[in-house]
Amino acid sequence: MARALVVGANGFIGSHLVDALVGAGHAVRAFDRFSSSKPTFRSQGVEVVQGEFLSRADLESAVTGQDVVFHFLSTTTPATAEADPTLDIRTNVAQTVELLEACVAAGVGHVYFASTGGAIYGPQDKAEYAETDRALPISPYAIGKLTIEHYLSYFRAKHGLQSTVLRVSNPYGTRQRPNRKQGLIPIALRQIALGQPVIRFGDGTMVRDYVYVEDLVHMIVPFVGRETEYRLYNLGSGIGHSVNEVFASLRTVVGREFAIDERPKPPTFVDRVVLDTSRFRAEFGETRLTSLDEGVRLTYEEIRSHPDD
Repeated sequence: MARALVVGANGFIGSHLVDALVGAGHAVRAFDRFSSSKPTFRSQGVEVVQGEFLSRADLESAVTGQDVVFHFLSTTTPATAEADPTLDIRTNVAQTVELLEACVAAGVGHVYFASTGGAIYGPQDKAEYAETDRALPISPYAIGKLTIEHYLSYFRAKHGLQSTVLRVSNPYGTRQRPNRKQGLIPIALRQIALGQPVIRFGDGTMVRDYVYVEDLVHMIVPFVGRETEYRLYNLGSGIGHSVNEVFASLRTVVGREFAIDERPKPPTFVDRVVLDTSRFRAEFGETRLTSLDEGVRLTYEEIRSHPDD
């Protein structure tokens, strides 16, 4: 059993990760602002630490006494990072360096970082992307993630801080906040629930690797306490779906047609990103994957009950 800190524990992936780590028997400390009335994770017995990611003192307090740290917090989304690229540098990048410094001082054994597999490889016109492919990001959000990956290498070389980079594809599912303007599926489902048109960038042929969030966290938990062969892993479904295919699934689930508001595709959007997950599967085995229709159904049930959130 490990003492595990989740940074971003009240976020979309972080809250599910807290539940999965507790379910695996780990002692979990949950760090976040907890600006909502109560934690979004469901597990009992979690040590809740309320604090600011941008506070060095709060980070130092949070990492004290922890064996492993999961860095799953981001102060930006792809959209906000593009609107102000310096914001990502001043917050995510700079503060992650302070988090890593705090981990070194506290004697943390391992850091797991949620990078992006959806944008970090850039437009290379490949059917799928493996960890051995070059990372050529063209968006500020992905550039920031790659910068943090490099800092993890620096801290390993300089201080011996062990780390694993998890390049996550396009996660979706329950507890994802559509009003954060990140995630095609929850945003579209919220628009449908509110009776509003669904925005589509481009003609709908863009392809992404969508992975249901509970499948994702069950891929992550087995990393704890395991000596892995590599320090970088793609995590996703390994299956590509176009935006139009996703919209077809939405129609199946909601049982009705919806209006589409088509807009120009931003120049930093990549046409196709599907992850090669063979490295993970060779080492950890096959993972049960939730079908797109089933994942959309579970997500819609939650959004339909609280469409204004």
